[in-house]
Amino acid sequence: MSETMKDYEKELEASFKKVQEGDILTGTVISVDEKEVVLDLRYYAEGIIPAEDYSREPGFNLKEDVHVGDEVSATVVRTDDGHGNILLSRVEATDVLAWDRLKEMKASGEVIDVIVKGVVNSGVVAYVEGIRGFIPASKLALSYVEDTNDYLNKHLQVQVIDVDEDSKKLILSAKELLREKAEEERKNKISNIQPGFVTEGKVESLQPYGAFVDLGNGLSGLVHISQICEKRIKKPSEVLTVGDTVKVKVISVKDGKLSLSIKEASDLMAKDVEEETFEIPDSGEQATTSLGSLFANIKL
Repeated sequence: MSETMKDYEKELEASFKKVQEGDILTGTVISVDEKEVVLDLRYYAEGIIPAEDYSREPGFNLKEDVHVGDEVSATVVRTDDGHGNILLSRVEATDVLAWDRLKEMKASGEVIDVIVKGVVNSGVVAYVEGIRGFIPASKLALSYVEDTNDYLNKHLQVQVIDVDEDSKKLILSAKELLREKAEEERKNKISNIQPGFVTEGKVESLQPYGAFVDLGNGLSGLVHISQICEKRIKKPSEVLTVGDTVKVKVISVKDGKLSLSIKEASDLMAKDVEEETFEIPDSGEQATTSLGSLFANIKL
């Protein structure tokens, strides 16, 4: 099939366009070495980005981080570098384009993969779109991170939570994503638990209306005050303390929450002991063990 002038209409139009200093051009990487990146701009000349004008990110390595085929936007520094090429700066283009992109990321909640490149007071530093971003220690994990040095060179997934172009401020956070992931995992675990399941846990907090019991593996549930014991009590602290190990029975699973009962678990334990201990005696024999002495040995 023969090619016609119409097939190259866009390329021709672009080739005649006047390129001026300050313009932002987008091209495809056609070669890269330690000194520079060469772009195909679909113009009359190729674009050259010197290594020092490609990125401000610490530890950035042209040969490792830039690949043939990548699309790159850069600002025209000079229309002729003295060798017939267009001299470009990606750093300058980043300053113009990145802030709009970062605002879009904040609005959409986009998940961004970053590498921690520095440790500073009360947090760490990572780069997004070539812009230095700060991740506070309180936003690195689900709980506050005391020693941020452990995060150096670590890969993280973050979101933009604050972006201010005027003050050149970019704040990132991993915490919200980790919380979502933990909640999803918790719901998956809960979905596998059926009412009637009996297990052991530790009392993690006491409230006027009941006790929260940690079941391990990231799960916890509420024992309502009416489900703590047979006798009527005014507050859970009358019979429980934080740290107590208790047997609980799952009595309902609703909206991702577990309702537990110590009382019903105790009833089941008592019944099991009764069935194991009491056998029908032969004629002339008597059952010498009383229920009272059995219950005295049951630990909640």
